[in-house]
Amino acid sequence: MVAAVREVLGSEVLQGTGELGGGLISEGEVFLTDVGKVFIKWNRKEKALDMYKGETAGLQQLGASGVVRVPEPLAAVELPGGGAALVLEYLPMKDLRHHSLNLARQLARLHLQNPLATTHPGGSRVGHGDARSTFVPHFGFHSPTPCGYILQDNTWCDDWQTFFSRKLQQQIAMIETEYGDREVLELWSRLQTQMPRFFAGVEVLPSLLHGDLWMGNSAETQQGPVLFDPGVFYGHHEYDSAVSALVPPGFGESFWAEYHAAVPKAPGWATRQKLYRLFHKFNQWNHFGRQYRTGCVKLMKELCG
Repeated sequence: MVAAVREVLGSEVLQGTGELGGGLISEGEVFLTDVGKVFIKWNRKEKALDMYKGETAGLQQLGASGVVRVPEPLAAVELPGGGAALVLEYLPMKDLRHHSLNLARQLARLHLQNPLATTHPGGSRVGHGDARSTFVPHFGFHSPTPCGYILQDNTWCDDWQTFFSRKLQQQIAMIETEYGDREVLELWSRLQTQMPRFFAGVEVLPSLLHGDLWMGNSAETQQGPVLFDPGVFYGHHEYDSAVSALVPPGFGESFWAEYHAAVPKAPGWATRQKLYRLFHKFNQWNHFGRQYRTGCVKLMKELCG
């Protein structure tokens, strides 16, 4: 790995520091280069390069928003023998504590940025460049992006219900292929017909989302909060608050109170949170195994009524 990354960076030096920072999906370590530190993470799965290219696109879009701090992606590198590495700007990060409420305010501004841009002329499906400049009127993203190591189909769509149903369908199709679970398929057939009732009377405008927002994907430096490991797309802002409750301790009541002071809860919010958590529960099943089936089936039955 070292030789491949060193060649791409054009650095004579690439030396591990022993400062590790991997997670559930990738291994990671801080390395020294000719010009200072970088953080490198790597994964040996077959589609790791596509995963990191999607992550790169998402980090660039979040950075272009001018609202939240993310590590700058420097290079996605295919590795000899399979897999890939992602080289990122090194940030001296610690657990999110002192800047939690600042992150809540930044998240609210991020979610409101595109809807407030409806007053700007024109519209674009591109999603490149300065995310502040032009209203993006569609749901999706210009690149597949990873949630975990699974690449999400972000093909642009004019309707949020259709787009989100497609996200769920992708997860359930993987369950069907791996497990052939008839009960899940039957519940999904019922749930699809009820999808409109979850959004009755609610206008959904596309917001730029982190896409996998939980405490483990946030941190802080002395200057302020940092987000990383995103699964970016334009979607319903409520989606971003769903996954954190599945991974205790979450961001906490004061965080969400600060956020909702700027982005009030719409009617039906609590039920839609369950709907959005269903995606993440299926994503956990597809990543980590059948032990997550019970939670998926229970939540589907609850949503079907």
